[in-house]
Amino acid sequence: MPESRLVEERRFGPRLPTWLERKKKWLADHHMTLVTMADTPHSIALGSAVGIFFGFTPLYSLKTLLALGFAWICRSNKLAAAIASNLHDICFLVMPAVYFFEYKIGCWILQRPPAPKPFQHFVLGDYMHWHFLVRVVWPTLIGSLFLGLPSALLAYFIMRMLVSRARAVPFNEPSVE
Repeated sequence: MPESRLVEERRFGPRLPTWLERKKKWLADHHMTLVTMADTPHSIALGSAVGIFFGFTPLYSLKTLLALGFAWICRSNKLAAAIASNLHDICFLVMPAVYFFEYKIGCWILQRPPAPKPFQHFVLGDYMHWHFLVRVVWPTLIGSLFLGLPSALLAYFIMRMLVSRARAVPFNEPSVE
C-alpha cells in the first residue's frame, strides 16, 4: 500500500468502498448542480419536490417524463425535477422493499386483501395486462402517494433552505462603500 494511503487511513480511518465513493461523488456533483442553477430557490426546490414525488411511483419507466411534464406545468425547474426523480436509482436495491411497502399501504387504503406473493415471477410484458395493473400496480400507485407526498414536502423545504443558504452573502465580507 502506498505511504500516503497509509497515512490517510491512520488519520481518517478506512476508506469507503469504491461503489459507495462513486455514489457519494454523484450526490456531491448533483448537489452543486442544483445549488448553482440560475433560477429562484422556489423553482429549484419545487422541481426537486416534483422529482422526488414521481421517483416513488411504480411507473418506473415513466417517472422522469412525468416529473418533467409536471415540472413544466408547475413552472418549476425541469433539470432539478429530472435529477431528483433519478435520485431513487442510486438506492435501487432498496426500492423493491419500498414498492412492497407501498403495495401494502395501497391494499390497506383500498380495503382489499394483499396477494400472497404479488411481485413474484412477473415480467415486463405483464404491465400490458389489465389484471396485473388492477391487482398490483394500482394499489402500489395509491400507496406511493402516502410516501411520495411527505417526502416531496420535506424535499421542498430542505432544498429551498440549502439553495437559499448557499446563495446567502457571508457575514464576514467587508462591505464596499
